[in-house]
Amino acid sequence: MILSAVLQLLGLTLTITTFVTEQVNIMSSDRLGSSLNYKRQEQGYRDRALKLYPWVCGRCARAFEYSNIKELTVHHIDHDHTNNPNDGSNWELLCIYCHDNEHAKYTEHANYQTEVKAGDSNQDTATYNPFADLKSMLKK
Repeated sequence: MILSAVLQLLGLTLTITTFVTEQVNIMSSDRLGSSLNYKRQEQGYRDRALKLYPWVCGRCARAFEYSNIKELTVHHIDHDHTNNPNDGSNWELLCIYCHDNEHAKYTEHANYQTEVKAGDSNQDTATYNPFADLKSMLKK
């Protein structure tokens, strides 16, 4: 009788351990973006973002058409991929290059302890104005 109770308890423990392990595997694959559930969620908020926002990169202002829309990505401003409000307030559309640059800032921060501000482009503002002397150029 005691042996039977111990075996039942061990079986329950094994079942709980298996369940927890499966959940951890699902969660880690979701974090890595490899599970089917994550792909569905990603497609859902991507479709919503593409309906809400113009097809223009929020950093470099590159415009997109249907033929190259796959190069336009949804960036989570707070870097939390589970934070997907219906109004799109945590999203911005970035081209693949600007999106990579945005995430590279965090890699640089980890490696070199640089200062990171979400949305900061890490680039100096352009000061050159090609139209500054336009009036005198047109008179020539």
